Amino acid sequence: MTTTTPTLPFDRPDPMEPPPAYARLRAMTPVARVLTPAGQPAWLVTSYDAVAAVLSDRRFGLAPPGADLPGNDTLFQDGEAHARLRRLVSKAFGSRGLAVLRPRIERLAADHVSAIADGGPPADLVADVATPLSITVISELLGVGIDERERFRALADAASAVDFLFGAEEDMAAAARAWEALGGYAAGLVAAKRKEPGDDLLSGLIAVRDTDDGRLSDPELIAMTTTIVSAGYLSATNAISVGTIRLLTEGRLATLATAGSDQADATVAEVLRMQAGLTGEPFPRHAHEDLELAGVPISAGDLVLVRLEAAHRDPGHFPEPDRFLPGRKSSPPLVFGHGLHYCLGAPLARLEVGAALGALARRLPGLRLQDPVDHIEWTRNAVDVGPVALRVTW
Repeated sequence: MTTTTPTLPFDRPDPMEPPPAYARLRAMTPVARVLTPAGQPAWLVTSYDAVAAVLSDRRFGLAPPGADLPGNDTLFQDGEAHARLRRLVSKAFGSRGLAVLRPRIERLAADHVSAIADGGPPADLVADVATPLSITVISELLGVGIDERERFRALADAASAVDFLFGAEEDMAAAARAWEALGGYAAGLVAAKRKEPGDDLLSGLIAVRDTDDGRLSDPELIAMTTTIVSAGYLSATNAISVGTIRLLTEGRLATLATAGSDQADATVAEVLRMQAGLTGEPFPRHAHEDLELAGVPISAGDLVLVRLEAAHRDPGHFPEPDRFLPGRKSSPPLVFGHGLHYCLGAPLARLEVGAALGALARRLPGLRLQDPVDHIEWTRNAVDVGPVALRVTW
């Protein structure tokens, strides 16, 4: 009997939930042969253990084996080149501890929520809270001036608006133009900070030095700036929006008003676990040598696609995986990666999401969705997935 190789993407009847096909595949095999939308063969990884293994195993690279990539391409670096960049960047990130950032981010979140509360219902949580909070945090982190933020936001939106992984040819061209424009802006920002440093992360990245590794070059700084934008801006916006939907539909938002820090952190972790059912595809990996994954032989050069949304619903790691259970005792979500490529900005992202949800709970305990969830319009792009608008009332 012949079987048909399934083709991505799978149907998603409920936009708030992963495609049912992931659970069926995981039950049969955690590593399944599939085709990309372009017809390219790939391995689809759906179990928690196998996804974690791919994300942490040096034999799986972000770049194809032997690819001739520029040395400043931080997204695709592996091995010692990646380790060097990580050492330098972690020094700058480490100097901006959460103890310093927390009061400012909590103040920003409270101010945005107070603005909609004072204006009266209804409000669009995406446009009025999640987006301005996220872009302000990223702008202040990078030292983008207030008068430049609308332009900066437009460039960030454009760079995130298309699927540059498996999109159509015209989408790829649009993505290339958008990223080129964002890179050009980042180059100007780097030049300005070299001339006149400020109290911001980008100035810290320019100044950081390692006795063995020297400093970050301008191309590396530009690539790092665009990486911070792509990883931190839209993802935080959508996590806040989707987290609010989840908490409101589960009747859990008000509990954050009086939650202790441990309870609040656990709620944010569960929000991120469930929200990863909507996130875009983490960058595909490529096998750099022949190996075996979950008992399945993988050949050097094979394309490997991990699915966080499937891994986060693995019943072997998350009992009752489809239920929203803040405070559950289970494995940590993989939304920020795992192993060597674990996101250095993860604590900042958790802080931002927690600050926004906590501010909503304290100022607007009677918050509710104005429209049914199945009436919400969703956007899908290269980085993340979230509601186009989220109308709320109280």
